Amino acid sequence: MSRAAFIENVAKKGKMSKAEAKRTVDLVLGEIESGIKKSKKEGRYTIGNFGTFSIVKRKGRKGRNPQTGEAIRIRASKALRFRPSAQLRRAAGAK
Repeated sequence: MSRAAFIENVAKKGKMSKAEAKRTVDLVLGEIESGIKKSKKEGRYTIGNFGTFSIVKRKGRKGRNPQTGEAIRIRASKALRFRPSAQLRRAAGAK
């Protein structure tokens, strides 16, 4: 779903204008982003019945260029993971 479609759905369900819905969506997403930034030391950011964002470290490893087959070195990096809450998993039909 595109951001514009998401904002349109929020506007319809919230019975508000698209401008108000855009501000609301921007506010919520901005708060999630700032919460993740603040929780870098802990490595986790939990939102009640929604889920948990966590920062994981990936080790460096060897890989292969799929076009040439040449061995390459993949650097260590950080990645953002999301684990949905049990309530959200049930809503999606997953265990």
